[in-house]
Amino acid sequence: MKSETRLNMLSLFSGCGGMDLGFEGAFICNKRSVPSDSGWIGRDVGSDWVLLEKNRFSTVFANDILEEAYLTWNQYMSRFGKEQSIYHLESIVALVKRQRSGENVFPENVDVVTGGFPCQDFSVAGKRLGFNSITSHDGTKLPEEAPSEENRGKLYFWMKQVIDIVKPKVFIAENVKGLTNLGDIKNIIQRDFSQADGDGYIVLPPRVLHAGDYGVPETRERVIFIGIRRSALKPEVREALESDSIPRQFDPYPPQTHKYTKGSQGVLSPVSCREVFEGLKEPKDSEDLSQMFYSKAKYMGKHCQGQSEIHLDGLGPTIRSEHHGNIEYRRLSREHGGKLTAELDSGLRERRLTPRECALIQTFPPDYPFVSYKEGTKRFKVSQSGAYKVIGNAVPPVLAYNIARRLQDLWPVYFG
Repeated sequence: MKSETRLNMLSLFSGCGGMDLGFEGAFICNKRSVPSDSGWIGRDVGSDWVLLEKNRFSTVFANDILEEAYLTWNQYMSRFGKEQSIYHLESIVALVKRQRSGENVFPENVDVVTGGFPCQDFSVAGKRLGFNSITSHDGTKLPEEAPSEENRGKLYFWMKQVIDIVKPKVFIAENVKGLTNLGDIKNIIQRDFSQADGDGYIVLPPRVLHAGDYGVPETRERVIFIGIRRSALKPEVREALESDSIPRQFDPYPPQTHKYTKGSQGVLSPVSCREVFEGLKEPKDSEDLSQMFYSKAKYMGKHCQGQSEIHLDGLGPTIRSEHHGNIEYRRLSREHGGKLTAELDSGLRERRLTPRECALIQTFPPDYPFVSYKEGTKRFKVSQSGAYKVIGNAVPPVLAYNIARRLQDLWPVYFG
């Protein structure tokens, strides 16, 4: 395969496109988020921002059940020439059933499948029902007689069925760190994925990646499963990937670029919230809809989730798929224990993070539209509540970019 050949990517549980954007590349990020000698930087965009190089990966299919995700994805990804028809506002269960009934739902010649299957049932912040979720694949509550295979906690298995159908060379599945200590679920998922296409995939032991080690100003940890089709690999690579200790030159997990966690091999210091907020106007002075509007939920006491002030000179909190009362504070008042005294002294008031600030912590580019009006009106097409939801659900694009660049580098090594 020639180095310039496009690699087709099928994206599942796509949300607003954090993983897709990272694999596509060609988006703006903070200059400190990527090593200056990495070869990833296309050009400078002002003093603090850079445009990343375009990757070989191209999204040819996406899906989600959230309308806000569909709207925000299409608003941004249209600049890459993506047609709205690429994005299917439909659950993975319905899509697989249509394919099995004889429709040509999924495209052919897919090289990569990605998917952040729903995490609510594995998250330590939730009820941790796992495979016994009482929520259906379409977000509704399950009736007692519904097939358990269609619950939200088992949607990874429907992703496995998509892999059965399209037979990609590589797949990447993502979920919350909490999955790794919820009984034997991690091992079950790894085993089930390895059986895709008739036991056709090497599924490497999943790893937890900390976003802070990859230039993301966020304390976000995600478990990543990577599977590679056996029959497509060069024989010597297949042998190396099936060995007890995979040589570094064949390891598809990206090396750390920044040093935040103990034991990280990164060399750059972590990126702070202050750095990605540089130059951002306060909501009352901004013309950016994603910065103008924010949750007005009242302070509920320091023992409640989401009532803390961000550490401006450190990493931000894990942005959750919540809204209003669970959104952390950009600054607290003195009465509520606020520590940003210089800002308070200048007259700035207590408020929660805006969608734009949440998106910057997640490393979405500053020109990514989230909150938007319906054309010709001042009625919301995507509200701040909808924006908070899709931003919190997303994979940080810069973390996804690290994964994509590692796979892109290894593609000719793996497959010739």
